[in-house]
Amino acid sequence: MFACPVCDKKVPEWFMSDHLDHECAGMEPGDSSAGPAHAPAKRAAGMSSPNTQRKRASFLSSKPTKSHSSTSSKHENMDMRSEMPQTASQSSSNPVFQAGSAVSSSTDLEAERRRHNLRLPLAERLRPLTLDQFVGQHKLIGPQGILRALIESDQIPSMIFWSSPGIGKTTLARIIARKSSYAFKELSAVTQNLPDVKKVIDEAGNLLRLTGKRTILFLDEIHRFNKAQQDVFLPYLERGQIILIGATTENPSFRLNSALLSRCRVFQLEPLSADEIATIASHAYQLKREDAGHAAANLDPGIAAYISSVSNGDARAAINIVDLAMNSLPKSGALDLDCIRQALQRTHVVYGVEEHFDLISALHKSVRGSDDNAALYWLGRMLQGGDDPVYIARRLVRMASEDIGLADSSALPLAMSTLHACQAIGMPECDTILAHCTVYLARAPKSVESYKAFKRVKAVVSAEHPWPVPLHLRNAPTRLMKELGYAEGYKYNPDYDEPVDQEYLPEQIKNYNFFKDS
Repeated sequence: MFACPVCDKKVPEWFMSDHLDHECAGMEPGDSSAGPAHAPAKRAAGMSSPNTQRKRASFLSSKPTKSHSSTSSKHENMDMRSEMPQTASQSSSNPVFQAGSAVSSSTDLEAERRRHNLRLPLAERLRPLTLDQFVGQHKLIGPQGILRALIESDQIPSMIFWSSPGIGKTTLARIIARKSSYAFKELSAVTQNLPDVKKVIDEAGNLLRLTGKRTILFLDEIHRFNKAQQDVFLPYLERGQIILIGATTENPSFRLNSALLSRCRVFQLEPLSADEIATIASHAYQLKREDAGHAAANLDPGIAAYISSVSNGDARAAINIVDLAMNSLPKSGALDLDCIRQALQRTHVVYGVEEHFDLISALHKSVRGSDDNAALYWLGRMLQGGDDPVYIARRLVRMASEDIGLADSSALPLAMSTLHACQAIGMPECDTILAHCTVYLARAPKSVESYKAFKRVKAVVSAEHPWPVPLHLRNAPTRLMKELGYAEGYKYNPDYDEPVDQEYLPEQIKNYNFFKDS
């Protein structure tokens, strides 16, 4: 342990730089929140006290070892990269930790470092630090991946990472921060607002003017900002003051405005495969065994496969399952499937807005394709995921008219009865009613004649002039209307035994047949 040159607090040397940046009682109030990412900019702008600078500079320059001097300089230039959590195995390769190890290998230092790591969530401790450690996304960051090429050439564009939760959006952004020469600032649209964003943008502008160094702003959950709020980024992206990396679990086409999308490259991260989730779960298991002082061992393949099957491609969920299961084990116990099931207690299938629309699309197409087996499966997925049964019933009403139509006119009354039943009794009682209607519609004969004919009508109405109603089809309740020729020549069909020859369309489109392709 070493005494801080500013506040005299005893801290491990490997933690001294972070202490000076964040915790030191001798630092000015404005400095504590800045972090190392903007320390160079603040000194240039005169935002920290000269006395504090001299004390810190004196400490950093007084160390006799060359390794520590170079490490301190490296730490200054890494911006906020060194704030990112380290795993027990990764800390040895990090320059900040190497400096501490070179100066002291005492038991106290090692114990403090271990306690520091154990306080972090397991998912944070397992977070990869390099592209080679990253699991998944081979098309983007594999040897021939476009994103890897951009990162390795240090040509980082503004971009949006889009995927379901737990795929690695934040991890990938932090790897870019470590690998690139840019300053890096991380915000979350959940906890930060526009003034916070503008403050970071202003700091980025100062840094760019003073040092020529650009700033990457990583904004997690960017879709939480509405489309008007997203406009704040546009002028600064236009003139290159910041590089924006956004992360979202929602479809950018719907949740981000078009002007922002035109300035950013969208990368859709693929769901993690079962093998990739199993690999991550195995890493989590090995680290938990290491924490408990047990010998290294691989996770049983059957357990890993089960965790993969229930994690929905979410790496964080898989890690948390392993963490909870291992924490609940007695000291001499062994991890088995029963422990995993108890830790999981899975009662529903979770999916987001995007998958909601994917599932209803799959249900509709299965009904249209007369696959009652598949239709029931997608219905079960939606109900188990918590979808509104009334919404599903409304869609069944639409299917009854659009896809079954004239082939079975009893399908529509059945679907309406299903809708009323769902409104009246709700879940769980209405699930069998929905299943009844779904199977009936899937097995019913199909006709889209009226559906297609009406689509043609809508196309003509939208594209052509609104032609006037022929005079003989108009009503004539007054003498003036009769004098103007309204209803003149109209043939009342019930008065004729034979078919009546009479035009019912405007003269300009009388030859149109909406039931046939023209």
